[in-house]
Amino acid sequence: MSSTTLVLLGTGTPNILPDRFQSSYAVIVNDVPYIVDCGGGTLQRLSQAFHEKGVDALRMASLTRLFLTHLHPDHTTGLADFIIAPWVEGRKKTLTIHGPTGTDSLVNHLLEAYSIGVGEHRHGLAPINHDLSVRVERLTPGEIYRDENVHIEAFRVKHGGLEAYGFKFITPDGIIVFSGDTCPVDALIEAARGCDILVHEVYSAEWLKQRPVEWRTYHQAVHTSTVELAEIAQQAQPKLLVLTHQLFWGQSEEGLLAEVIHAEKVISGHDLDVIML
Repeated sequence: MSSTTLVLLGTGTPNILPDRFQSSYAVIVNDVPYIVDCGGGTLQRLSQAFHEKGVDALRMASLTRLFLTHLHPDHTTGLADFIIAPWVEGRKKTLTIHGPTGTDSLVNHLLEAYSIGVGEHRHGLAPINHDLSVRVERLTPGEIYRDENVHIEAFRVKHGGLEAYGFKFITPDGIIVFSGDTCPVDALIEAARGCDILVHEVYSAEWLKQRPVEWRTYHQAVHTSTVELAEIAQQAQPKLLVLTHQLFWGQSEEGLLAEVIHAEKVISGHDLDVIML
């Protein structure tokens, strides 16, 4: 019998908070982890999920598959940790990173930036006798990955001038869709239609009114409001809507949920929430 679990590792935003690390999620199918995004604090949350939540699949040496929705810093600042720390702790397989155009440059520059320290680990006194192997696969719309546990589709979303994607994970137990960062787009609604879990970013439509006009213009163009997300949920009808990357701006969590008025079943996600399919 198969088993699929979703772990919310980081539910935060570029605005640093003490209880929310930046964007990152794990989909685990038959004890194999697939990580989506890698914001600041991702490795710490992975370690907490392993040590404190008992999610054994998230052991460091097993972290070999990473999928990046886009290259904003709050989705990628944990990347150096993700490349290096599991390698130090015994990852010998190649780390494959699926990401948009520019991911290879980002990874190559990180490897160059940390080459002195990595070289000392590899060739110094530490008994690390295996190569640090990283491969980058550039995202395109359509199926991007398939193995015996899951197949993953990418679809284009709209997030300012960045090349940005959402992901659809199809497992034997059901379907999980990640919006990434985006304003409302038809491709997401189609991908999420009838899915088991939709993990979607959101900002408070009510509290946006108190933001400076420049920020109102920005957020309305590149993110999704509670009102818009309610309409998306009404059309896509996910069995469970999980709010993440929440921009509260002073709104309470209860108030944020109340703004998503049309969703049948909706929760506001927190770091280290574990959801079973």
